[in-house]
Amino acid sequence: MRSPLSSRPSEIAGAPASARPLRQFVLKVHELCNLACDHCYVYEHADQSWRRKPPIMSAAVARRTAERIAEHAVRHRLAGVGVVLHGGEPLLLGTARLRELLTILRGAIPVPVDLRMQTNAVRLTEATAEMLETFGVRTGVSLDGDRSANDRHRRYRNGASSHERTLRGLAILRSHPEIYAGILCTIDVRNDPIAVYEALLAEAPPRIDLLLPHATWDNPPLPGHAEWLIRLHRRWLADGRPVPIRLFDGLRDIAAGGHSGTEAVGIDRGEVAVVETDGSWEQPDSMKTAFDGAAATGLTVVTASADDLLSTPVMRHRQSGLAALSATCRACPVVTQCGGGLYAHRFRTGSGFDNPSVYCADLKGLITAMNDEVTAMREALPDRVFDDLATGAGGASSIAYLTSAQESITRALLVAAADRLSGTESDPWSVLSALDKHDPGAVRRILTHPFVRVWAVKFLSGTAGPHRLADLAAAAVIAGGADVDVPVTARDGRVHLPTLGTVTGGVTTVNGARPPALDPARRIGPGLLLEDADPYRDCHEWPATGRLTPEQVRAWDEAVTAAWRVVERDAPDHAAGLAAGLTTITPLTPDPVTLRSATARQASGALGIAFTPDPEALAVLLVHEYQHTKLGAVLDLIDLVDPDSQALLRVGWRSDPRPVESALQGTYAHLAVAEIWRQRAERGVPGAAGHYARYRDWTVDAIGALTASGSLTAAGRRFTDGLAATAAKWPV
Repeated sequence: MRSPLSSRPSEIAGAPASARPLRQFVLKVHELCNLACDHCYVYEHADQSWRRKPPIMSAAVARRTAERIAEHAVRHRLAGVGVVLHGGEPLLLGTARLRELLTILRGAIPVPVDLRMQTNAVRLTEATAEMLETFGVRTGVSLDGDRSANDRHRRYRNGASSHERTLRGLAILRSHPEIYAGILCTIDVRNDPIAVYEALLAEAPPRIDLLLPHATWDNPPLPGHAEWLIRLHRRWLADGRPVPIRLFDGLRDIAAGGHSGTEAVGIDRGEVAVVETDGSWEQPDSMKTAFDGAAATGLTVVTASADDLLSTPVMRHRQSGLAALSATCRACPVVTQCGGGLYAHRFRTGSGFDNPSVYCADLKGLITAMNDEVTAMREALPDRVFDDLATGAGGASSIAYLTSAQESITRALLVAAADRLSGTESDPWSVLSALDKHDPGAVRRILTHPFVRVWAVKFLSGTAGPHRLADLAAAAVIAGGADVDVPVTARDGRVHLPTLGTVTGGVTTVNGARPPALDPARRIGPGLLLEDADPYRDCHEWPATGRLTPEQVRAWDEAVTAAWRVVERDAPDHAAGLAAGLTTITPLTPDPVTLRSATARQASGALGIAFTPDPEALAVLLVHEYQHTKLGAVLDLIDLVDPDSQALLRVGWRSDPRPVESALQGTYAHLAVAEIWRQRAERGVPGAAGHYARYRDWTVDAIGALTASGSLTAAGRRFTDGLAATAAKWPV
């Protein structure tokens, strides 16, 4: 059966005047697979052309393919191209043939090549990983979740599970992080989305792709994909988006005026071509789910260039954006985000691809829910707050918005933790929930402690025990004076009650009306908590101290009190925000060589600082580190950097190139430090002018590099524009 498009070039409406060049090439280097996944579109769906193809791509075909890619890149002056090794299973080539193919590709293409491979990983060995690392091949692995989820489809032909061997391959990739690209998960709505998410997250992937199972109107999918994705999305948001998920990030980027980076959603598509083992040019191989021959173009790399492929009616149609969509799609309010869904999913016998996606209702439901959540985030961080923070400072009211958003994230994580603990003998979450109705201030005091969220994240990832939730409930009943018994469990003979102190002496139950004797938490300076006892405080890059002596606490109090006055004098634009948002200082172990300070992304409002009696230096540390925790809170709500960016930037304060988000963090912090030294220079402090010039130049140069990187989202560009406007006011 021929494609309904390939035979009617004169009838294709909306074909673009000039085709966009191809930027990604998928090479089917091995036609066969060592698994028998029953949802595989290559073997189990309508197209059975694999039976007519040679099992492997020969060196001659690989060489000709590389030449075609090279001529296309040169002709269109592309800055780089992507090449994905695919199958079947590419590792069936064996190490020697794979090395030969990679040598051909690296040697023949004159522009930078983003080489990738998609594999089931069951044949991945340490030696193969080392070879892939030598050639810079970033490797993605197909995994559908925990063993029960993965075994639903991804089995050997004899029915045996592939899960254990896939996990072994993933462990090898984790030991080679430079080539670990991420995990591709095909959704099955019969699997629990949270269990799937947690299983994928446990493999520490740098990115997750969630794939709707390929289906058409002739062979529709199971219902419920929107609900499945929405549940996972909400949990992902509550976790602070710990890993990029391409579907979610793509929809968010489109909503912000960017590009999706995937053919599954959005209208910017048609930049991908497939080369089969015999050298055939084909459309993306998801088309194989439509009908036999749906992906075929009739062209090969031997007889046709990539530009010849682009000139075919079907490829021109794929690039025609909204005009290629059905009338139903064009009338839809979310069409620019959905883009009609994946091209193959629109197929119906009789009308070809002139239909909405078979996942139309699911995509619309997901997009609507995500847009509602984005709207809620914008309400939590309205334009005036965003723009205030983008000056580099941010007043007390702006910081209050961030603090409220952080509390919401913490509460969502605690709900997830409580769900995990449901059915246990004690139910501390019900105590917290009941108290929250009667004395919300008492509960808020406890739950906004920075290290509550640290515990929740660790618990949900399986690296912390469950007893902290009871500690929170016990602390809340004491803070509210509630006559409620809360069973607690001592660890190392102590029960730590966040913000209040530590109980010793074998206490097993805490009651707010009859609180136990506490070794109280220490407070210093303007009421900051000096946290030297919380078991989850040691979450910075430099180790925390143990319990401080009374003399050490007094020294801290004197130093912070003096430093606070310096902040008010030398950083007046930052002082109010610092006072509104900074709650906790964790003493770090002193370094005999340099001053030490740090922040932890999950501990918003807390700074780790090694003691210094110098109030001038301590003031700089307070302002510098709070910039990091403040920007981290912004990034919990809004993407400022493209999650898929692999760019590295040179910045003046580091000798090594930095990821874009790290460079943005440093820029935000150094802008505030430059402000401090500017104030000191204007007062004539000796040496201050030189410090100001250095920090000013570092900051201005970094803002320029960020702007030119092409890695910022629309919101990120607006944010750095705000930083640039502040820097433009500085004297040179």
